[in-house]
Order: sequence, then structure tokens, then C-alpha cells
Amino acid sequence: AAAGLAGGDFSDLREIKKQLLSVAERSRERGLQHSGKWASELAFALEPLPLSELPPPPALTEEDARDLDAYTLAKSYFDLKEYDRAAYFLRGCKSQKAYFLYMYSRYLSGEKKKDDETVDSLGPLEKGQVKNEALRELRVELSKKHKAQELDGFGLYLYGVVLRKLDLVKEAIDVFVEAAHVLPLHWGAWLELCNLITDKEMLKFLSLPDTWMKEFFLAHIYTELQLIEEALQKYQSLIDAGFSKSTYIISQIAVAYHNIRDIDKALSIFNELRKQDPYRIENMDTFSNLLYVRSMKPELSYLAHNLCEIDKYRVETCCVIGNYYSLRSQHEKAALYFQRALKLNPRYLGAWTLMGHEYMEMKNTSAAIQAYRHAIEVNKRDYRAWYGLGQTYEILKMPFYCLYYYRRAHQLRPNDSRMLVALGECYEKLNQLVESKKCYWRAYAVGDVEKMALVKLAKLHEQLNESEQAAQCYIKYIQDIYSCSELVEHVEVSTAFRYLAQYYFKCKLWDEASACAQQCCAFNDTREEGKALLRQILQLRNQGETLSADIAAPVFLPASLSATNTPTRRVSPLNLSSVTP
Repeated sequence: AAAGLAGGDFSDLREIKKQLLSVAERSRERGLQHSGKWASELAFALEPLPLSELPPPPALTEEDARDLDAYTLAKSYFDLKEYDRAAYFLRGCKSQKAYFLYMYSRYLSGEKKKDDETVDSLGPLEKGQVKNEALRELRVELSKKHKAQELDGFGLYLYGVVLRKLDLVKEAIDVFVEAAHVLPLHWGAWLELCNLITDKEMLKFLSLPDTWMKEFFLAHIYTELQLIEEALQKYQSLIDAGFSKSTYIISQIAVAYHNIRDIDKALSIFNELRKQDPYRIENMDTFSNLLYVRSMKPELSYLAHNLCEIDKYRVETCCVIGNYYSLRSQHEKAALYFQRALKLNPRYLGAWTLMGHEYMEMKNTSAAIQAYRHAIEVNKRDYRAWYGLGQTYEILKMPFYCLYYYRRAHQLRPNDSRMLVALGECYEKLNQLVESKKCYWRAYAVGDVEKMALVKLAKLHEQLNESEQAAQCYIKYIQDIYSCSELVEHVEVSTAFRYLAQYYFKCKLWDEASACAQQCCAFNDTREEGKALLRQILQLRNQGETLSADIAAPVFLPASLSATNTPTRRVSPLNLSSVTP
């Protein structure tokens, strides 16, 4: 049954519920557990149907009846993961359902053998050392069927997966789009498309079926492409349409907030999700990343123990435990758990990246590079892996390599100040100071997380003897630091005051200079210099030196750096009366 309702039309939720129940059943019959689960979870969020409205079981054809015995036997073997055995009994079956199970069994048999090989040699595996041997034959047979137009929606999906595994991305995308048109209710095909579309441009050129499923797809892909505002809007409209109870949507919203680093919001949504679905393991690795960033040891410890009780051999559980050990600075143990996660699922992205971080902590750069490269093989959009590679090459003092990797990370996260600061540092090492200035200024403009961009910019100006601009940056930096509600311990505050004190001193602005020098006295590393400067100011004042009119105080922001091209306004010298260290 095609999805009857057009895109964005959620007026008939009963019809949607029927479609979901029926596709969940059809997916399960074909051994597509995850698509079945997705449809069931979504259906569960909608009101129950009365008996009279329940969808009828799929009608059987003549061919289905002929293959029924073989199918029933093979399905029981398939469920027990005896794939070769299942395929053996399905040879020569003609009905769509049995034929799909036959091909899918052969595909999974090849995957299982490949994974076993991979686990046996979890050393540094080069890509393509271990292949799924069944893929080529499957591709030949499926493409014949495809040409003859004998594949249904599920068959097209499997053909797409085979093409993707053979790295034929263009062909795979076309086939998945076709599968979505033929059977729009099958979530698996949409999800595969999500993994293959790498940017907004590709998304524009896809001709997708106009169905309500498209809304879920768009929300998901927006989250993946870091277009978080759009994703959250879509999810909000889905909640308003009647899916407010869907744990899938709630978890996706939490992940979206995690991606824009709105940590408090993400944490509260995850806590809500855990109340609704206490035995859930999916996305708990993301939850643990948030707890890790916030250094919430007791909560992370509780989560790790809790998941361990539910199922300790799930990749997410291993990742949570890895994060727990990492937070306690037991990096060898953490790396061990990330390795365990990868033995359970070598295509599990998060673990490769996190393992790279652990190797970095252990100063094992070559292993870190290997791990990050694996992460990128699994998902080219993982900005953390690109950023990690940049950091490793920085340690190895190879700035040209750094530059390439940081650039890639920046392309994936254009508004993340950490990538911009890293890029700026790179350009600085390569002596491309103009580029470096641009990066630092942009990092400040997009909202600097670590509040370091202005200091770095100021130091660049210092190097170039652009004292006016340097002073400007330090003033902005100090205003920034003191405007924060919680006063963070910042090493560079003293540096800023020291520079400003000397700067005002050169400009013969005694009041400002002495105010800054007094601030210097509050910090251990600049105390002596501050006192010395105050003594000098006192002497000069007594000699009756007055402000020389020809040297103006810093009042202009450098035009090249002004983020918006508004006329630069006069900035009065720093008012320190309100600032008490």
C-alpha cells in the first residue's frame, strides 16, 4: 500500500497508524528488524485502533502459497542467524517475499563472515582488506531483476545497500530514491539516503515522493547536516501533528541540541526520555558525551552501571563505560572499552573517534591517526574525527596537514569557534597572518566558546606592532570576560591588563595606565610589573608631565576586522571602576 497522504498532511492519524502497523509487519516478515522497530515505535505513539479498523494481513498470491513451506522453514533459520542454511532452502523461490529473504540471507551471511574476519585481526586494518565476498554476485543478479522491473520496494532497498557496499554511491542513491517512491513507508531506504547525502546541494536535486514520511526524512537529514534550526522546526511540527509521545522524535531533538552544544537543554530532554523509556540503550552514548563534557561523574557512573545491568554487550554500553573511565583519566581502560565496542560493531562511528581521543591522551599519535581515519571512512561528516586528525598532526608539527584537516572540520561546522581558532593557529604557524587574523575575528564573531580568540588576535597585532588594534582587542576581551555571569579563571586576563597598562603609559594616559597597573597587582604573575609601573607613573606625574595631545588613545576598531561594515564607533578607554578581581 502506497502512503496515501501527501507530504506534511497529518490530518488522518488513523490512516497513518494503519500504514505503520502494516509496514512493521511486512518488514518483520522479511527480517528487516530495525525498520520494523522504527515503524512500531512510531505507531505506539499514536492512539490505539478499534478492532474494525485494524489493517488486514497482507494478501497471499499463488506464488506465496507455493513458497510458503520453504519460507516458513527458512525464516526460522534466519531468525537464529543461520543465514547460509536459510538461503539453501530458499533456492528457486519465485514469490517476492521469499526471493527477498533468499537474497538478504546471502548478503547477511557475507557480512557476518566479513565482520568475523575483521574482529580476528583488530590490528590496523586497511580499508578493503576484508570484503563481503557475496556482494558482486548479488549485484549481478539484482541488476538483472532491476532491469526487468521485477523488484518490489524491499528488493530495491537491498539492491541499493549492495551498491553502496561496493562504493557505487551515485547508482545507490538513484536506487534508494526509486525504493522510496515504490514503498515510501519503509524507513530503511530513507535512512540509507541520509547516510549518502553529504550536503544541502545534493538534497535539492533529489526527486523524493511527496508523502508524510518525507517530513521524518527531512528532519533526520537536517540533523545530520548540522542544519539544526531547520531540524528542530520540523520535529516541532511533527510533535504538533500528533507525535508528541514518540520516543524516536524526543531522542532526535536531544541529539540536535547536543549537536549545537546546548548542553543543558539536551540533558533535560535525555533525562525526560529515560523516564519514559528506562531500558532504552540507543542514543545513550550521546547522553554520556554530554555528562562527560559537564564532568558529571556520579551521573555518568550511574548511567554506566545501569546500562551494564541492562545489556553489557551493546556498543552504546561499551562507549558509556569508556567515557566513564576517560573522565576518571584511566585512558588505557577507556581505550579498551572503545575497542570492545568496535569488536561488537566495526562500523560504529562514535567509538572510532573516542578511541582516537584516548590514544591522543596516551600520546600514541599513530594509533590516534589510524582511529580517526577509520571514523572518517565510516562517516565523512564526522567533524570530530577531522578535528582530531588536525590535532594529531599539530602535535607532530606538520602544519600543512593540520590546515587541511581543520579546514574540513570547519566546513562541517562553520559556526564552531573551536575549529576557527585552530585554523587561525595553523595559519599563524605558516606565517599567513592575514588569514590568521580573519579566523580569530570570525571565531569571536560567531561566539567564542573558549574566549581565547581575542587574546590570540591581540598577540598577532602585538607581533605586527599594531599597538592600537592590540589594545582594542584586549579591551574587548576584558569586557567579555567580566560580562560573563560566572567569572572563569582566565590566565590571559593578567596579560591583557599588563599590555593595556604599558600601552596607556606610552600614550601618557596616566589615569587609565595606573588603573590597569593596579589590576595587574591582583595577579601573581604581573604583580611586580604592576607595582613598578605605578611607581613610574607616580614619578612622571610629580614631574608634571601632562597628556601629550598628539598621541590619541585607542579609539578605532581596525576597519578590516569590523565584522559588519558599520562605521566604527568611538570606544572610550576601558572603564575599570566596575571591575574588581
